[in-house]
Amino acid sequence: MGKTKDVTNIPVAKYDQLHEVIDIQPMIRVIRGQQVIIDRDLAQLYGVETRALNQAVKRNIERFPDDFMFQLRKEDVEILKSQNVTSSWGGDRKLPYAFTEQGIAMLSSVLKSQTAVEVNIRIMRAFVSMRRFINTNAQLFQHLETIEYHQLEMKQHQEMTDKRIDEVFKRLDANIPSQQGIFYDGQVFDAHCFISDLIRKAKRSIVLIDNYVDDTVLTLLDKRGNGVTATIYTQHISKQFQLDVDRHNAQYPRIEIHKFNKAHDRFLLVDDEVYHIGASIKDLGKKWFGFTLMRDITATELITKVKE
Repeated sequence: MGKTKDVTNIPVAKYDQLHEVIDIQPMIRVIRGQQVIIDRDLAQLYGVETRALNQAVKRNIERFPDDFMFQLRKEDVEILKSQNVTSSWGGDRKLPYAFTEQGIAMLSSVLKSQTAVEVNIRIMRAFVSMRRFINTNAQLFQHLETIEYHQLEMKQHQEMTDKRIDEVFKRLDANIPSQQGIFYDGQVFDAHCFISDLIRKAKRSIVLIDNYVDDTVLTLLDKRGNGVTATIYTQHISKQFQLDVDRHNAQYPRIEIHKFNKAHDRFLLVDDEVYHIGASIKDLGKKWFGFTLMRDITATELITKVKE
């Protein structure tokens, strides 16, 4: 194995030419649980090109073990992109390198110049300042984490309470058939409970024919029981609503959605019952509307017409 080349001819900027106002601490990022600075930011601090910096390291690679330097994975870069710090990276560009505190200290021996030494001193002080801040505020961070944990517990308790209340109303109303009626403007809660009860009583399937739907309809359909299928027929499926449906289906029981533009009125099919609804589900209670349980047609017959 040949003699390792020390890099001494990289055009490092003179120390007094570097921007003293550069704030180093924001360049220190936590990746894979380690505080690091990425090669692009180091190159800026040293006043050299990123490519030249990495070439210098590769010529002295035996000085940079994995705990001194590592190459980022695609998922690491995606996390940095989400933090708006790698917006200029893209295409086929090689994945960047990250240097730990030890790796940055080693750079001063590779970039043999007074500038490299002075810059490294500034970087080391930034690392020390960052650690001091974390240690000083560790108790505060722990307190905030405890608060978040209790808030999560309270939210879960509230969700469980809401579920139990829904179950009580479900049992109270289970034997009260709803065949027809009118809701007036302002009866938003009453209308919501009415539709929720219809959805809960389904044993096999729910089909909604409504030209105007949004994500609130998905929430309503989630009140159905286990094993009950749900399908929506609507005249227009926007990109946003399709995205809402996809996200919903990734977490909750699937809701099918299909285009259908032949209906003017709204219909809610619960198992084999057909309800004619005078308003879009998402607007219930905002204005007067009526509902009717249709006796002269079954859900199966209506679905057959829809699929023709």
